[in-house]
Amino acid sequence: MPLDSIYTELITEHSRDKRNRRHVEGATCSHRGVNPSCGDELTLELRVQSGVIEDAAFTGSGCAISQASASMMTDLLRGRPVADANRIAEKFLGMIKGEITDEADLEELDEAAALQGVSKMPARVKCAVLPWHTYQQAIADPPGNPA
Repeated sequence: MPLDSIYTELITEHSRDKRNRRHVEGATCSHRGVNPSCGDELTLELRVQSGVIEDAAFTGSGCAISQASASMMTDLLRGRPVADANRIAEKFLGMIKGEITDEADLEELDEAAALQGVSKMPARVKCAVLPWHTYQQAIADPPGNPA
């Protein structure tokens, strides 16, 4: 099976999978992200305790790329210290911008590396980065943070 087919299969699988589409019990932070250019929208909920993302999930709707990206992201960040999650988010965004292309550097992104090809589709970049920017906003401005 060609590599492109495997990546397409991963994106399709994650865009349809419901395991990460839910509310997080006891969420400590959340943020709603919207891509007005295509209508993608999602609300990311996180439960962070002692600097670790104990749980992460999302609700919302949008294209296959935005939904797959959100699903892959929540799988990847769940259980990680916030500092690691922040670094991984920056790595993903660097990949989509075409700044990080070395496979060894992208290994940490696991299945999310399947979205690397989106960097060559400018109209879809906003779809892929929406969940990741939403994560950055959620973690930067948790409830009770005087912003």
